[in-house]
Amino acid sequence: MLEYPNTISSKLPKVGTTIFTVMSQLAKEYNAINLSQGFPDFPVSQTLIDLVYKYMNQGFNQYPPMAGISQLRELIAEKMQRLYGCSYNYDEEITITAGGTQAIFTAIMATVNEGDEVIVFTPAYDCYAPAIELAGGKPVYVQLKTGDYSIDWKQVKKVVSRHTKMILINSPHNPSGAILKASDIQELTRITKDNDIIILSDEVYEHIIFDGEEHHSMARYPELANRSLIVYSFGKTFHVTGWKTGYIVGPSNLMAEFRKVHQFNVFTANAPIQYALAEYMASPDNYMHIHHEYQEKRNIFLAAVKASRFKMKPTKGTYFQLLDYSRISDEEDTELAKRLTIEHKIASIPVSVFYHNPVQNSVLRFCFAKSNDTLMRAGDILCSI
Repeated sequence: MLEYPNTISSKLPKVGTTIFTVMSQLAKEYNAINLSQGFPDFPVSQTLIDLVYKYMNQGFNQYPPMAGISQLRELIAEKMQRLYGCSYNYDEEITITAGGTQAIFTAIMATVNEGDEVIVFTPAYDCYAPAIELAGGKPVYVQLKTGDYSIDWKQVKKVVSRHTKMILINSPHNPSGAILKASDIQELTRITKDNDIIILSDEVYEHIIFDGEEHHSMARYPELANRSLIVYSFGKTFHVTGWKTGYIVGPSNLMAEFRKVHQFNVFTANAPIQYALAEYMASPDNYMHIHHEYQEKRNIFLAAVKASRFKMKPTKGTYFQLLDYSRISDEEDTELAKRLTIEHKIASIPVSVFYHNPVQNSVLRFCFAKSNDTLMRAGDILCSI
């Protein structure tokens, strides 16, 4: 064993291995159905795979431009105009990234300075706070309301200060599946009026919203778009989470700062995949209707667990469904999640891990981005508990 002469001082002393890795490893170890980590288990479009192969064979295997290939950024600009009525300059205001998490991390590192405060709504995706802390900033937590996971804007107003540099928004929301409403946009606009607060908006599930609801992107609202860096994910949209390719849009002044960090972080993203995505995105039908597919899967999963003792409220977006187990057990969710994986062969994510302070609300998160057979088998297990 190697001996190290110096003690390493951790920059993230309270951070361990992510819960997603822990639960997926546990699922693999016990041969459990993995509804924990958010990735599909059904096939990717063969057309898209063939396009990647095509561009590899044609020699598009070297560094693309730092900001991403122009063809793909032009199509994204067209998409943003068509869906949200917002005009982005593809050359100065759109950057292709190595996934949504890299975009979020880079945006925070580029804009948050020592002592700056960033408002984070909990339960929150676990990459937010570590990035803020690494940038020298301070996460300021506002807990979403119990039950519907809506934002308590009165509490937000209380914590906004002269040190507030950024508000981090996530809609559709992971882990709850809640979505922003028009009233939320009004409140956010009021709070950010006449100041320099930046909005970092995580919208990676933009196309996965159900029951005819509307996605209230920051891009829809000029007064918010002008101060927002907005993150998207090809992985979520095209069921290719392992490709780790996404993009970020924002006004040129913020994007210029983003690119200063991006170029020394990953520099650029996968070349043949960018060319393939550009050709695939040329047909909006390839991404505009995926909410139908996922709504069907949500409904199949809910029907499969209807006879169980879990309580549920249909998720509004993402491909995650929360199940309340208060009628089943009084165990902590972290312990129950492990026990269900080991004893019942089904893996989930305990929602308490998404909070800053310990919260026990007897809720587990299940991913339904799975084949119908997987969902039915999962339902049988959950109904037996």
